[in-house]
Amino acid sequence: MDLLNRFLGFELLSIGEYSLRVGTLVLVLINIGLTKLILWGIKKSIFRKKRISKFNEGNIYSLYQILTYIVWVIAFGLILETLGIKVSLLIAGSAALLVGIGLGLQQTFNDIVSGIILLSERSIRVADILEIDGGILKIQEIGLRTSKGLNTDDISIIIPNSLITTNKVINWSHQRKQNRFRIEVGVAYGTDVEFVIKILEESAREHPEVNAEKLVEARLVNFGNSSLDFQVLFYSSTIFGSDRMKSDIRRIINRKFIENNISIPFPQMDVHIRTNEKRGD
Repeated sequence: MDLLNRFLGFELLSIGEYSLRVGTLVLVLINIGLTKLILWGIKKSIFRKKRISKFNEGNIYSLYQILTYIVWVIAFGLILETLGIKVSLLIAGSAALLVGIGLGLQQTFNDIVSGIILLSERSIRVADILEIDGGILKIQEIGLRTSKGLNTDDISIIIPNSLITTNKVINWSHQRKQNRFRIEVGVAYGTDVEFVIKILEESAREHPEVNAEKLVEARLVNFGNSSLDFQVLFYSSTIFGSDRMKSDIRRIINRKFIENNISIPFPQMDVHIRTNEKRGD
């Protein structure tokens, strides 16, 4: 026992009146180990299969992330106290420094606050499909400062949380299982409007991912500068692969237009050049 006390009291580092002993370092390691053990127990407890069947997986993930941050903040404070650093005095003494750091890291703090909002509000969850800046991605992870998503090209994208909370974001996962999509196309003036509407609706119904039981509707939406503008609207459960689905339907439309001699015009501009002829005296 005497040998153990002497080992724990062995001085590793001494700076002025402060000294770091083996016992203090052991307590820090025990603190870290207990923190990880507590988090492991929390994770096992809330991610049980029977619990997941009752609650949304995204909600459980958000709860676990918040608990993780709270536990680590408490653990970090206890570690500082164990090392002999008074947290209250440290905060009071570094107030001016924290102000400077806060100004320099304003965007970072903004992202962190946005992360807390996302995790607590749960308007966006893991596995949700979002449309941000015209791109569609599937959320894989929501962190305190950034979130990670996978786009339709299987590329992992890191997104600052403030971009999600401050911009217009469409959450397709909040919609019904069947979502409505639209494809726009223009045809030349003089084309039979009713025949074009029939072709557009048939083209959409031909695609296997389009719900033919729900309304498939084509509309004449505008008299354009060089074309009659149409829309075809349809329902589908495909969200993450909607760009591919739309491309397939456009190919069907183009094939049917070619078979029926329907032309898709392109904008034309007539330029008239006037010349000034010099007259002789």
